[in-house]
Amino acid sequence: MNDIRPQPGIMDIALYEGGKASVAGVTNVVKLSSNENPFGPSDRAKEAFSRSVHQIHRYPSTDHAGLRGAIGEVHGLDPARIICGVGSDEIITFLCQAYAGPKDEVVFTEHGFLMYRISALAVGATPVEVAERERTTDVDAILAACNRRTKLVFIANPNNPTGTMIPISEIERLASKLPSQAILVLDGAYAEYVEGYDGGAEIATRRENVVMTRTFSKIYGLGGLRIGWGYGPKAIIDVLNRIRGPFNLSNTQLDAAEAAVRDQDYVQRCRADNAKMRHWLSEALAGLGVPSDVSMANFILARFASVAEAEACDLFLQGQGLIVRRVASYKLPHCLRITVGDEASCRRVAHAIGQFKGMK
Repeated sequence: MNDIRPQPGIMDIALYEGGKASVAGVTNVVKLSSNENPFGPSDRAKEAFSRSVHQIHRYPSTDHAGLRGAIGEVHGLDPARIICGVGSDEIITFLCQAYAGPKDEVVFTEHGFLMYRISALAVGATPVEVAERERTTDVDAILAACNRRTKLVFIANPNNPTGTMIPISEIERLASKLPSQAILVLDGAYAEYVEGYDGGAEIATRRENVVMTRTFSKIYGLGGLRIGWGYGPKAIIDVLNRIRGPFNLSNTQLDAAEAAVRDQDYVQRCRADNAKMRHWLSEALAGLGVPSDVSMANFILARFASVAEAEACDLFLQGQGLIVRRVASYKLPHCLRITVGDEASCRRVAHAIGQFKGMK
């Protein structure tokens, strides 16, 4: 008899499905399913990537001092309180591994990033899903769900896939009222798209129970390299570094990310272009009878009258070579998440949705 069994919780994890990148039999495809920067990384990041080929036979540094120093310099943060990982996903995994386990609870919102549930189940903790209010994080609902078993509370601000966000004052209120054993994790994957927003860095600097995570996958255009970072109290960062693999990031990742974060002019240009086209696309779709909440990220969540309409529109768009994201796994089956692409892509998807609506 075979008694080999995985740890409790693991078989409850649904396999993560990324955004589609191709449609069978369709050419000239535009991918708008994964919230990628349509302009890719900056020239400085690409040059650093190319130069890194000369060091691929060398082991990378184990302390990531160069990248941590660059992040600290750009954002005004203490490099000793920064940890780097394989995307912000790995920092989320570290937090669950280090601070949650069987009989513990991990809290997140109903339309929150799928990795919160996955990482909680992977360590045997109990995921606790909290209702949102009109697709927006509800601080009072989160606080009501917390108890002595709560170890981690995850919120993405702005949130994926809704694009909505709550003000710093609400984050402060949440952090101040959490149980003493709980850590608030502010997922800032889309923070750079919000003018003047620090992703929660100031609160994470000041408070002992707040950690911020960030990524190079979105506005920096380095999704294919998988680089992220976290920032928080030194005591927590020291704990996370104890379980971090010593060579979790390659020389190529470190060099490209350092060049990217130092090129803030490029970030500003991408943020401005995204804001312009995001507004245009949301207005264009609203005019077609497809509303969306005000998004602060690089996508909009288009709401349709029914699940059937959303699915039919998705199939029509695929036939036109336009790939967007169904979000039924986020409990939003009547919605499609559409990445804000360049101007040509935005106009193409709006035109196609107009054609679809006109066929009905």
